[in-house]
Amino acid sequence: PSAGIAITEQPVSVSVPVGYSVTLRCRAEGRTALQYQWFSQHQSVCQQIPGATKPDLPITAQQTQLYTCRINDRNRTAVFSDWVKVEVHQCVARGLPPRLWRGEPVIVLNPTEQRLEVGKPLQLQCAAMGVPAPSYQWYWNGNLLEHQKKKNLWISSAKVSDAGTYLCCASNSHGEHWTNAVDVHIAEGAEAPAEHLQLCHSVFPVATGKIALLVGNNRYQHHPNLMAPVTDVFELSRLLEQLGFQVVSLLD
Repeated sequence: PSAGIAITEQPVSVSVPVGYSVTLRCRAEGRTALQYQWFSQHQSVCQQIPGATKPDLPITAQQTQLYTCRINDRNRTAVFSDWVKVEVHQCVARGLPPRLWRGEPVIVLNPTEQRLEVGKPLQLQCAAMGVPAPSYQWYWNGNLLEHQKKKNLWISSAKVSDAGTYLCCASNSHGEHWTNAVDVHIAEGAEAPAEHLQLCHSVFPVATGKIALLVGNNRYQHHPNLMAPVTDVFELSRLLEQLGFQVVSLLD
């Protein structure tokens, strides 16, 4: 909570076919009356959505975008909701989702069989629709792969022991759906230089307990009103949140 504003319901990401209607929800409580304003971001361009000033944001999905909601109180305190993604699938197999679809996971991209040499990168892809957006879990020869929890399974340098049968489970609060099982064949190739086989993985530790206070002044006593501070505070708070900061934003 920031200076009396507490978000009680965060919006959630969704993954839907093009043209599908969905509503993002945000709820907050405060000591004074609250105002809501939604923002969208597409290809690094962030903008305020005109007229989107209610806790619910109805969307007819046209393209994949990110969304956040800013909540203001009368004291000019502002907090931002989580960023959520509305992922839009342009090409969906005919008949999907069914007319009575209630948001349960529907697989729209299955992984394909792979044949590669030792040391080459292994990538398996899958995708599913769902409301809320599904989470993913990959399996190898029936065993859960602890760190493979994204749509794309990526192994930078395949070993002979990585061969086998892979499949992925997409799940959300409505249920789960499994991809097809596919075989990965890995052949002993010519020995590649060691530096090509060892790709460094950057590990960013998750920071805890970091708080940033951002103050944007629009109005100065001896200077015309400024327009940029609101946008600057918005952009900075987004970047700082991505770095693990808890952000408190104040205007004027």
